[in-house]
Amino acid sequence: MRKVYNWQLGRNASYIYPQVRPKRQWAMVFDLNKCIACQTCSLACKTTWTSGKGQEYMFWNNVETKPYGGYPVSWDMGILSKLGPQEWHGEKYAGKTLFEAAEKDEKILQHIAADEDWAHPNIGEDEIAGSVNKGDWLTLPHRVWMFYLPRTCAHCTYPACLAACPRKAIYKRPEDGIVLIDQSRCRGYRECVRACPYKKPMFNVETRISEKCIGCYPKVEQGQMSQCVTNCIGKIRLHGFLSTPDKAVKDNPIDYLVHVRKLALPLYPQFGTEPNTYYIPPIHAPVTYLEQMFGPGVGNAIRTYKSIPSDETLKGLLVLFGSMEKTLSSYKVDEKFAYGYDEKGNEIVKVPVTEPMFVREFFDQKLKVFRQNTP
Repeated sequence: MRKVYNWQLGRNASYIYPQVRPKRQWAMVFDLNKCIACQTCSLACKTTWTSGKGQEYMFWNNVETKPYGGYPVSWDMGILSKLGPQEWHGEKYAGKTLFEAAEKDEKILQHIAADEDWAHPNIGEDEIAGSVNKGDWLTLPHRVWMFYLPRTCAHCTYPACLAACPRKAIYKRPEDGIVLIDQSRCRGYRECVRACPYKKPMFNVETRISEKCIGCYPKVEQGQMSQCVTNCIGKIRLHGFLSTPDKAVKDNPIDYLVHVRKLALPLYPQFGTEPNTYYIPPIHAPVTYLEQMFGPGVGNAIRTYKSIPSDETLKGLLVLFGSMEKTLSSYKVDEKFAYGYDEKGNEIVKVPVTEPMFVREFFDQKLKVFRQNTP
């Protein structure tokens, strides 16, 4: 094992290969306060990439209901129970990563899902934590709660799938950090399926090789956002490229959300893979539960999110989510509009920060009709 720097843990950590970061890193941000689990992203991905034989059970993008949902079943609880309690000293992780906690003769601590665990992509959907009693009313924070968690491959900086593959069929592209499987080299040993703590590599029973989310790299190469981003009707997603903390660019939207404001947090950073999908945590779920999922920055992220009505920059950036099909490289916000630019500095979108509101008179004097203030 080598020592590599994992900025999400605030320390050096163990990994089988030396640190080699790509020229730029593919990354995605999800606002969990806006996800409605419509599964449009799941179907957009499936109809584009996994509609063939042997791919029936494959959902490279899926949406789970937390705390009880998971695809495959209990993918996170299985590995968390083996890893044990997490321990953070401020922003520094003091516990062991999956690589550091590996069992003898293994490269990474693993949870192996049973075949039937892949048969229930919507298990636990809309199930809440707790029960609603007769006479209950809505309170904040919610006494009973649940939230939706959309997931894709995290295209980790230190991928467990890559580390585990005995054929070296898995590689990380130097130009954008997308993790791919060379299917001409794969022999279907399924070590990647076993090793990935997020359970995103999947085995094709027809071709007998593994497959996974490809980050929509044909679109990325054309300067466009991924299918799941452009099809999201809740506008909860933003795709772009992430810098390391020491090289963060303030007008890069992903850098601003992750590094500058620390509003978007990685999923299970304690695993040690440095995942590159980031989540704005839901403000209504218990902080202790969210800290297990997203690390110790949850409290600060929730406070920042609640301040958005008085924060024009963040407000403007969040309205840019889902407002364009091209990759957003930079942005700016003024008193009225948020502007997005491509990597050449060309304006690709202009969105009002606050939508105007028009209230119509109940009785229209001109037409002599009564109107309701409905769309």
